[in-house]
Amino acid sequence: MIALSAALLLTLACARETKHDLLKKTELVTTKAELEQMLGAPDDRNKLGPIETWTYEVSDGKVTFLIAGDTVQIQATSDSDPDPAP
Repeated sequence: MIALSAALLLTLACARETKHDLLKKTELVTTKAELEQMLGAPDDRNKLGPIETWTYEVSDGKVTFLIAGDTVQIQATSDSDPDPAP
């Protein structure tokens, strides 16, 4: 049972996308609808008037998209948060 659980976790960890993978997938995306169709719902969504940020967590950090109205304007990446000190 433990070996099966470890194998499953390893498979899931290897299957997670990287920042590069996500950016490559969205190279030609220009609208909010296309972005959601390509990546699904974001892990975090913030909205201020017509401006939104959608953030997707990936294996090596985060990718954030700035959306103005219905148009994807900017893509940004950040590294994973370091483990908090004990």
